[in-house]
Amino acid sequence: MVFLDVVYNHFGPEGNYLSLYAPQFFTDRHKTPWGAAINYDGPQSRAVREFVIQNALYWIKEFHFDGLRLDAVHSIVDDSPEHILKELARRVRAEAGDRHIHLILENEENQARWLEPELYTAQWNDDVHHVLHTAATDEASGYYRDYQGDTEKLGRALAEGFAFQGELMSYRGRPRGEKSIHLHPGRFIAFLQNHDQIGNRAFGERIGLLTTSDTVRALTAVYQLLPQTPMIFMGEEWYASTPFPFFCDFGPDLAEAVRKGRREEFSKFPEFRDPRRRAEIPDPQAESTFASAKLPWDELQDLEREEWFDWFRRLLATRKEIIVPLHEYLEQGGSFQVVGPGCVSVKWQLSETAWLVLAANLSHVPVTGFPPVSSPFWIEGSAGDGGRLLNRWTVVWSLEQS
Repeated sequence: MVFLDVVYNHFGPEGNYLSLYAPQFFTDRHKTPWGAAINYDGPQSRAVREFVIQNALYWIKEFHFDGLRLDAVHSIVDDSPEHILKELARRVRAEAGDRHIHLILENEENQARWLEPELYTAQWNDDVHHVLHTAATDEASGYYRDYQGDTEKLGRALAEGFAFQGELMSYRGRPRGEKSIHLHPGRFIAFLQNHDQIGNRAFGERIGLLTTSDTVRALTAVYQLLPQTPMIFMGEEWYASTPFPFFCDFGPDLAEAVRKGRREEFSKFPEFRDPRRRAEIPDPQAESTFASAKLPWDELQDLEREEWFDWFRRLLATRKEIIVPLHEYLEQGGSFQVVGPGCVSVKWQLSETAWLVLAANLSHVPVTGFPPVSSPFWIEGSAGDGGRLLNRWTVVWSLEQS
């Protein structure tokens, strides 16, 4: 299948003259990080809404895309009786008829309301990324501080989808999220890396440069075999070494503003308070920055990366053979138990007597106290005492019967 990433929350910062000849497209009643919001609910908004909906239909009808990924819908503000997101989903699905169309959201607000079957197929689950990333790196700056060292959130994100389901998020200073355990796990897209989480780092480091390969294997075995939908970032399947730094191609004025603004943003972090350190951040306008992000396909000739690639293929084959067929038996999220710091046991009920079970020690020390395992189908790391003892960075997946 082929999806298209569509942006209905803002227009670009350069070359956008729409406000000069169609000012009704914008409203000053709402604001976004990119300036005036799009007018989805004010005077003359019907034409604006129709423009966006027809655009979505255009990609589905004329180009036969199999789905759309809607960018940052949390920045779409609409006080209309029918929200633009609801109308768009309704009309795209009506137009598609019997065609199976996927509509995927990026939504930092963790609004489970949009993931009902008749609306949106799935949502990128940043919470899973954050709990896995902080477990591996111990990073606690920015939004990571709300996840670092919080095993309860680790278990909740893996079992129920969202880690935040209405609780206060200190980084934002307000509550975030809605209850999500009632949703099918497949409605959450789990990942360890993506273009945002890597590209928004100062140097665009992949997770492999921030921790050990054993740690990355354990984390990958978690998210790839979750009943959530896994997403692989380019090159991840062979442990690519290249960074993915932020790059752009703007005109001189905007380019300088982006270059300056990016370095000012990182000045808030302790490791970048020194101006000399900030000066090392790659220039997003430089061709060398763009070139550094290209995948080095010849790395696959390296024995270590070839072995990693074979391991990844076996992992995907296991998912296809065992996890995918279980989806029809799953009705909602699972339950979890905190075994110790960074250690969780998660269960998804398949029937009255059968469960899919994850035991994960995502810590630097061996931990005992996990439930015993009788039918493991994937062990990453090493376990003992019938599965009760997991060594550091060990993951065990099993199918259990009562």
